[in-house]
Amino acid sequence: MSDQPTAEIPMPAVAAENQGAEGTKESEKQAQQEEVNGAAPGQPAGSAGSNGAADGKNAAVAENPAKTNGEASKQASITSKDTHVKDAHSKNAETKEEPPAPGMGAMLIEEGVAFRVWAPHAEEVSVIGDFNKWNARRNHLESEGNGYWYGEVKNAKVGQGYRFWLHTGADEVTRIDPYARAVTNSIGNGIIYDPSFDWEGDDFHIDDWNRLVIYEMHIGSFGEHSDDAVGTFEKALAHLEHLKRLGVNAVQLMPVAEFAGDRSWGYNPAQIYAVESAYGGPDAFKRFIKAMHKEGIAVILDVVYNHFGPSDIDLWRFDGWSENDGGGIYFYQDWKAVTPWGNTRPDYGRGEVRRYIYDNAMMWLADYHIDGLRYDATVYIRTVKGPGDQDLPDGWTLLQWVNGDIATKFPGRVLIAEDLQNNEWLTKPVGDGGAGFSAQWDAGFVHPIRGAVIEIDDSQRSMPSVAGALSLKYNNGAYHRVIYSESHDEVANGKARVPQEISPNDPTNFFAQKRSTLAAALVFTAPGIPMIFQGQEFLQGAWFRDDVPLDWYQNQEFRGIVRLYRDLIALRLNRQGFTRGLTGQNIQISHVNDANNVVAFHRWESGGPGDDTFVVANFTNEAKDNYQVGFPVEGLWKLRLNSDAQVYSKEFVGHTSVDVTASKGDYDGFPATATVSIGPYTVLIFSQEPPK
Repeated sequence: MSDQPTAEIPMPAVAAENQGAEGTKESEKQAQQEEVNGAAPGQPAGSAGSNGAADGKNAAVAENPAKTNGEASKQASITSKDTHVKDAHSKNAETKEEPPAPGMGAMLIEEGVAFRVWAPHAEEVSVIGDFNKWNARRNHLESEGNGYWYGEVKNAKVGQGYRFWLHTGADEVTRIDPYARAVTNSIGNGIIYDPSFDWEGDDFHIDDWNRLVIYEMHIGSFGEHSDDAVGTFEKALAHLEHLKRLGVNAVQLMPVAEFAGDRSWGYNPAQIYAVESAYGGPDAFKRFIKAMHKEGIAVILDVVYNHFGPSDIDLWRFDGWSENDGGGIYFYQDWKAVTPWGNTRPDYGRGEVRRYIYDNAMMWLADYHIDGLRYDATVYIRTVKGPGDQDLPDGWTLLQWVNGDIATKFPGRVLIAEDLQNNEWLTKPVGDGGAGFSAQWDAGFVHPIRGAVIEIDDSQRSMPSVAGALSLKYNNGAYHRVIYSESHDEVANGKARVPQEISPNDPTNFFAQKRSTLAAALVFTAPGIPMIFQGQEFLQGAWFRDDVPLDWYQNQEFRGIVRLYRDLIALRLNRQGFTRGLTGQNIQISHVNDANNVVAFHRWESGGPGDDTFVVANFTNEAKDNYQVGFPVEGLWKLRLNSDAQVYSKEFVGHTSVDVTASKGDYDGFPATATVSIGPYTVLIFSQEPPK
């Protein structure tokens, strides 16, 4: 990857793809002109944008009914090319009094439902469903001359199932609507949905990024107590009080778009506009978000745009066309299609596909009141084969377009990249050639910190590596990175939870408790946006699986550890008014003793009493008394937290640590010095009293 990945590349012109369909060529020509004029590419003729498009006025997704086996889709009355098509089209045209409804998919109109679908290679398109007994001869759509097909069905109603029927030369197929806001399941039918929802005046605004503490959550396993059932949004809300008491102010949800089956991490999206039906569907998701907002908790959503599927995707060869054994109109048809998850990379260079992804991002923010997005594996959007491989300009400019418009239309929303390549161009503004993300998951923090606490031998821990992890910044901004010791990726795929890595045979013993909380204390005291993974706060062991629920009994068994996390979060957010420095940009690593495995550092925003915060960390199993370190200024430094206190665990030593008075004397580059006493594998946090 170059230092500046395609930073100056303009929005790409949309190629004709040699598809031989005149309507497609015309739509792509239109998309090119729209991009030149600054408009979004791929907007259908007569359309003011898709459902969930950038104007934020369009509707969201629907509550899904109970899952079905998709048999309704098989009941469609599929016939060969109907001799009455022209008559049906003429009749539809004669009865239309209003211009076509803007948007994509199924759209509620004054009389019935309007439908629009992009299928440039189809010769004939109908909508089939409960409203016409799944008869493909009843409701034909008209070609709009640009690859899009449109029609209105007066007797279609909310809650009814539907699909599109396409005649593609020799074949006749049915497809789930790519823009379906609800589906019965990933291989079932779309559901017509009334998008209205009572938000009760919800006007929540996410905290400033320097005051965020993120809790990563997997809906399918977070709130469930039985191995035989799947977690839901409603079950997750049953533990809302736990999150409130813990003190986090943002949850980051692993993907909730409809996926294959009922259990998944969510990174195999089948229908990106529909909320997973097993979780409760879209209205349940809205209720979840509204409840979180009422308690002051933001909701950040994980989205997957680096691939679709790879299984249960009706997008595959959607209208029958493909080249080179590829996936058809939504996917690249050449070597650019290859991803680690199959040959299912979306065609980022095609206007209609770019619009499909753009509209999806905007939908979550506008219609669901989502407070931010976390993009999965962006390295596979901006490059072809991943780290160090050839840049993919189409992907880079797509990121710039989406993120740039979000910054304009939804100011304050947080946009997080999972890129893990320490590339500062991800978090540069779009106007400066960057991708426009707010922050990125920081591999430069998690790997050194996990390595330092998982290592068995104290003598092998590297304090310079720890110091480097603590001080790393992107574009000189401390909050351009998300820092953590556990995430869904770091506790699976051959790796386990930190306590499990430390002590595989007993992940709740002294060493597991002490060193996992040592890592957590650094997460909350280093500059960056801190994040923890569900269950980390009560020593959840083993590795993350989507079919194993959290062990909520451990929340009680290790309530002292939960209290330690709660106390760390309160200090990180300066809730008591004497650790403002932990919300600041600044850090000075003043003490790095590799022989004794001790690190000390100063955090501050503007400086002074109530702001200056000083942290000492001991990475050995030996307590240290009368250990000398420099302090930023003279005077009394109050001990705000001792992670070895036995109130947190009966396993802890409870080594005596107290307030200290720093006296004049140059040490560690500071004008004052004092001695501290610190327990094994312990963090001490000091600050001075703020002015009265």
